[in-house]
Amino acid sequence: MSQGSEPKYRVVSLFSGGMGLDLGLERTGRFEIVACVEKEPAFCATVRKNQAAGRLNSSLEIFEGDISDIDPADVLAAIGLKRGEVDVVVGGPPCQSYSTAGKRRTTQDPRGTLLWQFLRFVEHIQPRFFLMENVRGLVSAALRHRPIAERPEKGGPPLDIDEQPGSVVRLFASDLQRSPEASYHMDCFEVNSVNYGAPQIRERAIFIGNRYNAVVDFPDPTHGAPWSEDEPDKAGSLFEGPKAAREPWVTLRDAIGDLQEPDPIVLDFSPRKKSFLALIPQGSNWRSLPEEIQRESMGRAWFAKGGRSGWWRRLTFDLPCPTLVTMPNHASTSLCHPVETRALSIREYARIQEFPDEWVFEGRVGEQYAQVGNAVPVRLGAVAGTVVADALDALAARQWSPCKKVPTDYRIVYVQSHVRTRQWFKGGETFVWEDGAANEDATYSAPKTLRKVNAIR
Repeated sequence: MSQGSEPKYRVVSLFSGGMGLDLGLERTGRFEIVACVEKEPAFCATVRKNQAAGRLNSSLEIFEGDISDIDPADVLAAIGLKRGEVDVVVGGPPCQSYSTAGKRRTTQDPRGTLLWQFLRFVEHIQPRFFLMENVRGLVSAALRHRPIAERPEKGGPPLDIDEQPGSVVRLFASDLQRSPEASYHMDCFEVNSVNYGAPQIRERAIFIGNRYNAVVDFPDPTHGAPWSEDEPDKAGSLFEGPKAAREPWVTLRDAIGDLQEPDPIVLDFSPRKKSFLALIPQGSNWRSLPEEIQRESMGRAWFAKGGRSGWWRRLTFDLPCPTLVTMPNHASTSLCHPVETRALSIREYARIQEFPDEWVFEGRVGEQYAQVGNAVPVRLGAVAGTVVADALDALAARQWSPCKKVPTDYRIVYVQSHVRTRQWFKGGETFVWEDGAANEDATYSAPKTLRKVNAIR
């Protein structure tokens, strides 16, 4: 249970999936995953396969099934621990209904959702800390969706409390604080994995809770574009001190440039889609097609508003990868290899998410893409894990005595999560990102807000 003089903290993992978050925690050398709960048989097969190969704790207890049918008391019994003895409960409840990428469904009965199943386990297990990740859209999600045409700005009545942005997190925070035997303080961080050295632009919301009234903070970005003269110092203030040194973004080339795959596993494009993608130069998208082919290939989507940058997108090596999706062969969210007319392979996906090269994925090809595409970037898990380990160490040093000052509010901390690396189209001009070139015309100006704190009320 120890590595040198540092203890290893015991972790129960929920919604484990391909175990990206768990591997991130283990990468810190401070955590040991003692149990995991996962519904999908193929995902559980992945866990068992890697456990048998010695890549996971040999005593890891695997609970396969719907989390709503699993009793947290059984999990504790299997790992030989009592309530309050687990150090961390981690997990990412499936989040499609909260994503801003598609139509939000949210829910009429939130306490029956997987988000509240996570809370059920926390309330029973009573870990010292919990770490929950989700799509950033959860932060602004409403419990009940009001169609845009019926909202106040369109002449409709004022929004009810359940229809207001952020009402999902407010209710979750309220229920968390009212936990009958152990209330938790919680901080939420809106972050982007690319800012911490991952080769992928991926916005996430990281929720960190504890039962000791401790307030934690997420570190400032360590990677980014070069500082510009008009970019504010950290915290968005010109009076916060000198700008910290930061490394350049890690690129797709850094992730997969040396990868040799004689027979890659690929969920590939259809011949029709390949006929259009073959016309797209590296670092461009549908904007590079003649207008008649744009119309033919995109159908009604050609008339839609918005940038539609994912349509017929061919990647570039010299920038980080866009957010991985579970199906890279869709026309509207295509992830086409920079120089080959094919979708990114499973192993390329795994490299971008920073899974170990020896990590094996089980199941059908689509199930493998789901495991990798839905995973938390391993590096982001490691950064979050370091935050939690440092907080646990500080509390252990004071004999687990709760902080005397009780935080008045839960916080939502924005940490430069919105990142745009390049421009595709402006003023009638299409921009093609050319690897090795300056690409100054296709570069966005620096962000103005690096860190902002709001209270959950």
